[in-house]
Amino acid sequence: MKLVSAIVRPSKLDDVLEALSAIGVKGATATEVKGFGRQVGHGEVYRGAEYEVTFVPKVKVDTAIPDKLLGQVIAAVGKAARTGKIGDGKIVVSTLEQAVRIRTGETNEAAL
Repeated sequence: MKLVSAIVRPSKLDDVLEALSAIGVKGATATEVKGFGRQVGHGEVYRGAEYEVTFVPKVKVDTAIPDKLLGQVIAAVGKAARTGKIGDGKIVVSTLEQAVRIRTGETNEAAL
């Protein structure tokens, strides 16, 4: 089992969730986050004063999947989130040791 975490632009969240649903992913969690990478930040003006915004708003989408879906998930998220501009985000994959559905007690892939 894998945990796929994607940091994407907020405007791309619906596209990413639709792409995941289209390939059979049953669930995902979206969290509003802030961070920076190569995009670093941007300048803004507030009441006439300029200041640098270091952290850029993003959305983190997490989904636990069976190993067999990994390639499809990476391709779908990458295609749905891509604009071709700096700040499109990242996809990170981690190995899951165990998953448990609390309501039924199902474990591992049955819990996904």
